[in-house]
Amino acid sequence: MMPMAAFGQGAQARPPWDRVLVTGGAGFLGSRLCARLLDSGVEVDCLDNLSTGRAEKVAHLAGRPGFRFLERDIAEPGCAEALTGPYDLVLHLAGPSSPAAGPDRAVEILDTGSVGTRAALLVADRDGARFLLASSPPVFPGDPLGPYGACAEAGRFAEALVAAHAGAHGSNAGIVRLFTCYGPGMRSDDGSVPAAFIEQALAGRPVTVAGDGSRRHSLCYVDDMVDGVLLVAAGRSVRPVDIGGDEEPTAVEIARRVIELAGSGSPLEFVDGTGDRPVEPRPATGFAHEIFGWLPRVTWEEGLERTVASFRERLDPVPTGPGEWWV
Repeated sequence: MMPMAAFGQGAQARPPWDRVLVTGGAGFLGSRLCARLLDSGVEVDCLDNLSTGRAEKVAHLAGRPGFRFLERDIAEPGCAEALTGPYDLVLHLAGPSSPAAGPDRAVEILDTGSVGTRAALLVADRDGARFLLASSPPVFPGDPLGPYGACAEAGRFAEALVAAHAGAHGSNAGIVRLFTCYGPGMRSDDGSVPAAFIEQALAGRPVTVAGDGSRRHSLCYVDDMVDGVLLVAAGRSVRPVDIGGDEEPTAVEIARRVIELAGSGSPLEFVDGTGDRPVEPRPATGFAHEIFGWLPRVTWEEGLERTVASFRERLDPVPTGPGEWWV
């Protein structure tokens, strides 16, 4: 088992890779992974077509030894061949940042989950690299024709493809399921908790809570999620590994805490229903803890404090952040 401290903040141990490909690397989580790997002495190729990612998320990495940004789509013909590597690890995070990104981009989402995942797997196989698919929590069965159907179906197919590929070819391929990730630099326009609450509170608007506010949310601070992804990447598990918060505050608890941290006079406003956004299951993080030694270390209250502070530093209105694979 690789100890958690090996990849933790401020750790000195070097990851067991020389060069890593991160697809979707200009997203919120992807850019943080790129930075952590570079800080650990690993060379990084960051691939992103910037459909939801933003080049400015990795602009601070430009010029650093070992970093290369490639503006390409992993699902486009010839992309795999252009990724010359060789790589020791392929982190496949390419895709939409949230189900809300799906309705207008269904074909692109499905292509990324199928063609894109296949291309990334082929790159990893070519180089004998570890492959890790960053997937979303399963919300199946669902309506494949509904507003979030493309995201759900693309995720299900990508996971099945990785498992089948590992079984057929003996590839060192695995799956990590990422639950709600938040922190400084997160996007603010997908309507998710807590980003929407923070934006509303800082703008002095009513903070809108769906239903009676009792819906619980598993929140994982971004640094903890980076730790988890890299620990799973350093293993050989094929079984999907859940990475998510072990605390589940209610929506109304999160909203009230955000209002307090923002020093806002925003009232709580309860709106009908919960919408048609899929309800995430609770993350089963026992496997990640027992096998990889991973546990989230930042409480949701502490994480919110850091996140609200980062939102305060942004220009008004809060600019749109990047995307990554369904986190």
